[in-house]
Amino acid sequence: MKKGDKLVTEITARDEDFARWYTDIVKKAELVDYSSVRGCCVLRPYGYAIWEHIQRILDAEFKRLGHENVMMPMFIPESLLQREKDHVEGFAPEVAWVTHGGDEELTERLCVRPTSEVLFCDHYANIIESWRDLPKLYNQWCSVVRWEKSTRPFLRTAEFLWQEGHTMHETAEEAIEETERMLNVYADFAEGQLAMPVLRGEKTDREKFAGAERTYTIEAMMHDGKALQSGTSHYFGDGFARAFNIQFTDRNNQLAYPHQTSWGLSTRIIGGIIMTHGDDSGLVLPPAVAPIQVVILPIAFHRGGVLEKAREVQAQLQAAGLRVKLDDSDASPGWKFAEYEMKGIPLRVEIGPRDLEQGSCIVVPRDSREKLSVPLDRLAEVLPQLLEDYRLRLYARALQNREKNTFTALTMEEILAFAAAGNGFLKTMWCKEAACEEQMKEQAGLTSRCMPLAQEQLGECCPICQKPAKVMVVWGRAY
Repeated sequence: MKKGDKLVTEITARDEDFARWYTDIVKKAELVDYSSVRGCCVLRPYGYAIWEHIQRILDAEFKRLGHENVMMPMFIPESLLQREKDHVEGFAPEVAWVTHGGDEELTERLCVRPTSEVLFCDHYANIIESWRDLPKLYNQWCSVVRWEKSTRPFLRTAEFLWQEGHTMHETAEEAIEETERMLNVYADFAEGQLAMPVLRGEKTDREKFAGAERTYTIEAMMHDGKALQSGTSHYFGDGFARAFNIQFTDRNNQLAYPHQTSWGLSTRIIGGIIMTHGDDSGLVLPPAVAPIQVVILPIAFHRGGVLEKAREVQAQLQAAGLRVKLDDSDASPGWKFAEYEMKGIPLRVEIGPRDLEQGSCIVVPRDSREKLSVPLDRLAEVLPQLLEDYRLRLYARALQNREKNTFTALTMEEILAFAAAGNGFLKTMWCKEAACEEQMKEQAGLTSRCMPLAQEQLGECCPICQKPAKVMVVWGRAY
């Protein structure tokens, strides 16, 4: 087999049909299965293990910053949901309702939580009395339900897993600082752990979260040039506090309303990992969230000492903190190569009789498939560096894809030419008028992804209306 040959042929080519390629991977890599409930998926063990590693990393960071985990109810009384007008209107089309308990019709409908702002506010109204009670830094890991019309595994499902942080603060300044801090937690996680370059920015008023004063986002570009909103952080001001009559006695012994944030990241990020790094052979997983980081394949292991050495190596690597699988099944090496490429395991270690004689083994990174000879007694030292090199290559490739597919437009003609050519990120100036944002969507089919925190001055005028520009915006098509 030559370098570059495909080991897995059952997957639709990525550049031939990206949507079909994606579906093939989530099914054949055994990440999900479809359930009998419309829009809901079964997260299979391998897919759930990826989420567990995401959860482990983020949960440790949240706790380091002082957040505590809680659990709110699944159901929200309709009267409670109605307390914040903008919020309920924003979620109304996606809400699932419970109308009966057993055989009896409920006196009040219950909403299956699409998000938990109102539940946290109802609770905070009971426990916040003084400035000494602040800040409240809470987070919960749970599932939510949004009755989506069109669904796709991980990217958009009726029920999905996520974490949602909800915090209350004494001042606006503290709450805004928290909002920006958590945006950077998500961005650092995406780039440092998932090897996904992201834009950090603020959403426009049209695109911000229902009920928020400001919404910040991290936007990643997928291999096909479309954007994926990968995590959001919201500043609510004191709007929810006023709606729910949450007051505290401040340091001047006066009644005041606390300022609120919320922030969340969901299993949608797994779809982002697939579409950022995957190839025609299957998954390509970043080491930080790969359920198996190293697979050991003993070759001709019925010959003396091979299997024993493979088990010894497995124990050494596990002692070094790596997640390792040893496959001593009787399947052919070719089948195993294809299987573990499909699974996206970062490193494959091959040990055969000739390797034993030479005191070495062959290590094959998933992304390059370059065969590296490594001394057996140095594996535990070398493999962590190979994993880090692998992560850096994934990030560099994803960044190169983003840069190659990011363009600038100064006129409406250039905007329409970009929209007709395909996908990508388009940078333009903008006057901040809602009418121009609507025109961009209607004429070019592009939505605002964010107003990047790292602003650029591309010109003086909005290319849509020619009025003076106020901000630079990144536009694109999104999942």
